[in-house]
This record gives sequence, structure tokens and C-alpha cells, in this order.
Amino acid sequence: MNSHWNRIGVVGAGTMGSGIAQVFAQKGFSVILCDSLPSQLETALKLIDKNLGREAEKKRLDPSMRELILQNIQSRTDLGSLEEVELVVEAVSEDIDLKQNILMQLDQSCHSQTILATNTSSISITRLAAATHRPDRVIGMHFMNPVPVMTLVEIIRGLLTSPQTVTAILALISRLGKVPVEVKDSPGFVSNRILMPMINEAIFCIYEGVGDPEAVDSVMKLGMNHPMGPLTLADLIGLDVCLNIMETLYEGFNDSKYRPCPLLKKMVAAGKLGRKSGEGFYHYAH
Repeated sequence: MNSHWNRIGVVGAGTMGSGIAQVFAQKGFSVILCDSLPSQLETALKLIDKNLGREAEKKRLDPSMRELILQNIQSRTDLGSLEEVELVVEAVSEDIDLKQNILMQLDQSCHSQTILATNTSSISITRLAAATHRPDRVIGMHFMNPVPVMTLVEIIRGLLTSPQTVTAILALISRLGKVPVEVKDSPGFVSNRILMPMINEAIFCIYEGVGDPEAVDSVMKLGMNHPMGPLTLADLIGLDVCLNIMETLYEGFNDSKYRPCPLLKKMVAAGKLGRKSGEGFYHYAH
């Protein structure tokens, strides 16, 4: 097992999956981006092309490289097309049943030496690995959004993840020019165990009438020097994702301090998911 791989699979062509595919392709990897919806693959490739165009405009990317990078990405709808890749990064929705199902299928179709990584932001790596016959080769590889910009990647080893798998992934992340930080398999890991309760508490401030969204965000931006307020960030992440993570924390720790705010639940039920739906704590023009 080594980090001198060249063939990478990415499952899920949403915001995170397309960003992960772009980052690998920019470093010269051959990437197969897999999604069950052809329309989602088309959207992802357009987004990657747009991101690369923006990088070229800002002189951060040689324009002649744009087409070469896009050529490094193939799109497929069949998980069987990933049988020969050396690493698969699963980046589907934050749903344990869906992720376990995908990993089970990958376990059956991929080469026995292939490492299966998950981009989960809060779900137990040990539980996800249990869906496979290779728990020693399953690892958490949590990229931050937006993937091409953010340097951190949380690396999470499950109970049975082998030291060789961890070593190989740490080296690979460094090849991407990103910073790997290894953490333990605990609900929310480090990033969302700290971030999501802060966002949830900001939502409680709205729920209890302590302040309006502008006030809460202004206090955190101007008083705590955060680049954006927690409610703006929640809208960017997606309120449904925030709720999923809070529920994972609440279930994982059985501690009332992780109880999702009722307002968060109501907003998700009403389809107010933030930027992606056009409305969350703020309104967005689509």
C-alpha cells in the first residue's frame, strides 16, 4: 500500500464530490466521478470548468491547463466502473444508510487492495466500515467546503483502520497540497463537534428572540473576528446538513447539550435549507 497512486474514484457529484474530483484532477490524477444521475454529473463538470476558469482569470492557473485538468475527469453512472481505482472517496449525502449501501457495493466491485474513504462530516467511520469486508482499508477523509480553497482535511481512523492505510492517506493528502490532521473516531470528529453546537446555539438565539440573524452574525463577525456569521455559514452549508450533523451528535453522545434547536427542525421541514433552496435565515436570488 503506497501513496503513489494515479487512479481515484469519487462517488457523489454534488458540491463536495465535484470539489474533491477537481482537486485530484488538478494534481494530475486520473479521476472517475460517479453519480447515479447523469444530470448531476453534467452540472458537476460545468461547475469544475467554471471554477477553473475563475482560477485562470485570477492568474492562479495557466489557462492552457484548464482543458488538461478537465480531461483528467471521466464521468460514470455505474459503481462497477471503479473496479480498478486505487482509492475511492465516497461523498454522497450525510445519511448513514445511503453511505453504508454505497460502501457495501464498492466493497464488492472494487479491487481487494482499494482503500475506501468516506467524506462524512460526522458519522462513525467504524460503523461505516462494518458494512464492508475490508474495515482495515476504510478511513475518514473529511474535506472542508469549498474543497479547492480550504487546506484542511480531517483524517479519521476507525477502530479497525490499519496503520498502513492511515500512513498512505496522510501522504496522499500532502501530495494534494493540503494539510491532513488526524483525529479520533468520535461523533462530529473535531470540526463539527465544535462548529455545529455553535451554529445550533446561534439558531437558539433566534428561536428565543435574543436577536435577529443580522445581530447574531454581526456579533460573531465583529466581536469574535469570524469571517462570516454562524447563520450565514449555516445557510451556506445547508440547514438540512446542519440538522443531520446535530442529530448524529445528539444520538452519538446521548447528551441534551447537542439537542437540535426546534427552529432548525421546522425550517428544514418547511424546505428552507439556505442558499441551495433560495431561503434560509436570509433570502438568496437564484
